[in-house]
Amino acid sequence: MIAIWTMSGLPHDTIMNLPNNTMDRFLKESLHLVEFAFLYVLIIYAFLANGKLTSFISLAAVIFASFYGLADEIHQAFVPYRSATLIDAIKDVTGAFVAFTIVNYMYFKKNSRIGRWMAMFSEWARPQ
Repeated sequence: MIAIWTMSGLPHDTIMNLPNNTMDRFLKESLHLVEFAFLYVLIIYAFLANGKLTSFISLAAVIFASFYGLADEIHQAFVPYRSATLIDAIKDVTGAFVAFTIVNYMYFKKNSRIGRWMAMFSEWARPQ
């Protein structure tokens, strides 16, 4: 969360500026989807490591990640050289909800390999 907030407070070309403007824009726009999906997954793994992951916690995590995305867009509205747009907020929420859908399908509904890995991680990481 600190990394997202910090990078959102910097001009868009501070960390990376590709010579091809189309590729640079595509990559940076797609990061909206990735960073909030990743935030959701990190929250999930924190609960999974403590053996407390439930479908309700998963829903709460996606709502939290989505609201953090909205808060980040509001933050960007006050940063010089940055912008806050509705489409960026939609991408933030979409990234979190795509990850939520995958986790709920793989872990809670289907006995998949990813779901088994998550369960093994939970058993391994759970405090004794």
